[in-house]
Amino acid sequence: MTLTAQDLAFVRFAYSPLWEVVASVRVLKSPPAGSRHRPWIDAVGPRLRSARLDLTLLSDLIPVPTRMIPAFLAPPPTTSAPDLGVELAGLRAVPHERVREGLDRMPGERTPAMAAMYEDPETELPRLADAILAYWELALSPYWARIRGLCERDILYRARLLAEGGVRRLFADLDPMVSWDGEKLRVDHKNVTRQEKSAGLGLLLTPSAFVWPTVFSLTSTPWQPTLRYGPRGIGLLWTPEKRDVSQGLAAVLGRSRAHLLSTLNEPESTRALAIRTGLTSGAVSQHLGALKGAGLVGAHRSGRYVLYARTDLGERLVGRRED
Repeated sequence: MTLTAQDLAFVRFAYSPLWEVVASVRVLKSPPAGSRHRPWIDAVGPRLRSARLDLTLLSDLIPVPTRMIPAFLAPPPTTSAPDLGVELAGLRAVPHERVREGLDRMPGERTPAMAAMYEDPETELPRLADAILAYWELALSPYWARIRGLCERDILYRARLLAEGGVRRLFADLDPMVSWDGEKLRVDHKNVTRQEKSAGLGLLLTPSAFVWPTVFSLTSTPWQPTLRYGPRGIGLLWTPEKRDVSQGLAAVLGRSRAHLLSTLNEPESTRALAIRTGLTSGAVSQHLGALKGAGLVGAHRSGRYVLYARTDLGERLVGRRED
């Protein structure tokens, strides 16, 4: 894909709960060899089977092997940190002609569920949205703070690369399947080969936990071109965190606060820290307030969430920075 100066002016980042639904269904249908998501698959698979949800249409729209997924199923988010409710409202409102266009582009014969969607989008779109919500509550909601934290940390890291070295530095570190020659962005898809002309709409970069170990791109009009890639740290997503806390630091701050301060290697939200440390959200909030009052952590807003990070003083206390 050739990117113009106008496109580069509209490079932005966002994560998408709705896309994580789509990508996670694909993982459940066909786990990659040696999948790093095995702990999640083993926990969620039995839960979904017991619930007996009707996910026929959702599954049919996400074929494996995957040559394409209809764009209307997970349009690019318009904000950097959308919640699922907002994205499902957008799905319910997709124009019916867009639904039919997306189904027309899918290879192979339509399944009965897809044929029903084609004939009556007005009825089937709300049913699809309801099925996605039911799936979300069982499969992703219990883990969302962890997944969201992973994506937020990746976005902050990529934003720093963009600030330090421009788009060349950004794309050089994104994914081995992605390359940038100063004019063209190349994405090495296994099953698709085509060239796309820029429409001046920019580019949306979306870290996605469940897209690993590949990348997905969306170039269907009228949506902004989107590249979905695996975020940094994916290998530790399902690994229980074990962190040694300095005895001296624990003696001064208390073990829980010392643990929190040591955990903040990357900006985190209160809920994500609660999951990582095993503390309640209320306890984490109280301890962060004390650490912030002591000048050891700072806070800044990212979309709807407040992220906490160590200050310079906090870095020195945990031995991460020297004078």
